[in-house]
This record gives sequence, structure tokens and C-alpha cells, in this order.
Amino acid sequence: MVDQITVFLENSEGRLLALCRCLGRAGVDMRALTIAETSDYGLVRIICNDADAAMEALGEGGFSATKTKVAAIAVPNRPGGLSELLEALDGLGLNIEYGYCFSTEAGQAVDVFKIHGGAQAAEAAFALEAAGFKVLSSEDLA
Repeated sequence: MVDQITVFLENSEGRLLALCRCLGRAGVDMRALTIAETSDYGLVRIICNDADAAMEALGEGGFSATKTKVAAIAVPNRPGGLSELLEALDGLGLNIEYGYCFSTEAGQAVDVFKIHGGAQAAEAAFALEAAGFKVLSSEDLA
């Protein structure tokens, strides 16, 4: 499991730039970024090298942010890799709230899922490890 930062960002010109400047000045290196939009604001989800430093910088910069655990899973970087991962989870009755993917510098594909409930997330991690997938830690992505 890794730490993910979620920033609530107004839908206005320059706000994403201000967010990225804030993190860059704090020495935070983003590994993944995704944006979900509502009519009034965006949800910017970030995986970075130092979630604690990111939270501190965002607080000092006046941004509203939360930190949560998500499952980051190394997946074969080829067609069908995500299907194999989902097959390993099939039948567990999981509630996957959202997901996204990214690649590491080494070319490793990583799929990220927010799984509802700590017990379900632990069960998913166990099932994935048993199926041969690597559930990544924050240190794996630092």
C-alpha cells in the first residue's frame, strides 16, 4: 500500500500550476497525477516520493489536501496485464472506488486502486501476492 495525496482544487485558471509549483519548491517529485472534475472543483490525486513533505507544503501553501492509502500493484507491461490483475481479484466481492495507472522510470506498469474498507484492501493484497503480483510500498516508488 502507498500513500496518495488528494488535493481539492478550484476550477480556475492557474490553480494546477500553483499546486505543481508548491510541490516542486518543496522538493516533492510526483510519480503519478490524475484529475477528476466536478462542476466547482477538481480532485487532484498524486502519488509522490514523500507524502509527508507534500502534505506539509500543501498546508503551508493554503491547499486543502488529504492523505489516504491505496493499493499500487506492479503489473506486466503488456496487453492483458490489467485483465490478469483483475482476474486475481475476481470473486472477492471488492468495492473498487477508483483506479488509474502509470509507469515507473524503469518501464514497470503500476495500477492503483482505492479499495473500500481496510479489511477488503488487506484481502486484496493477500490475493494479489498469492497470484504472483507485487503490491508496492511507498519505499518501492521513492
